[in-house]
Amino acid sequence: MAYRYVLFHKPYGVLTQFSDRQAQRKTLKDFINLPDVYPAGRLDRDSEGLLLLTNHGLVQHRLINPRYEHPRTYWVQVEQTPDESALNQLRQGVVIQQHPTRPAQAKSLTPPDVSPREPPIRFRKTVPTAWLEITLREGRNRQIRRMTAAVGYPTLRLIRVAIAHLRLAKLAPGEWRDLTTTELIHLKRLLEM
Repeated sequence: MAYRYVLFHKPYGVLTQFSDRQAQRKTLKDFINLPDVYPAGRLDRDSEGLLLLTNHGLVQHRLINPRYEHPRTYWVQVEQTPDESALNQLRQGVVIQQHPTRPAQAKSLTPPDVSPREPPIRFRKTVPTAWLEITLREGRNRQIRRMTAAVGYPTLRLIRVAIAHLRLAKLAPGEWRDLTTTELIHLKRLLEM
């Protein structure tokens, strides 16, 4: 069997699965017509950005297994402007759902050049927003959103821009492409394959 490795820019509002019991929401099937590839990891419906899909079960397993601690990087738009104290809390780890998170890399980010989101985030004249870049080596349900809320800066928009060395780069929302040979070699090395 030939393995397939696909990078996809998941748009806002799309489920990270190929079917929907309610049959009303967009799924991966609306964008990717490839047999037997499945996402290695998830993004919430209200999150955007990079997904890796593959039919290689070992790659899927190792990408979601916390033992391998591969980094995932997000651009996060939050309410207000976090101070250094809040960034340090994220860097040290915060308690969410009664359990501490692992330390994260967190820094302020100049507003990035990103595609407009449909629908756009809510705009409030009296409440500024700021962008952060956060890199995690674990992946709990809605972790970034819970972390930024725990330090007092709710997430408004969340875009995963990297999984290890794989980058969203110039993929527009809804676009996908196959991994390059070089990307695949680095991925297998990272996953100890």
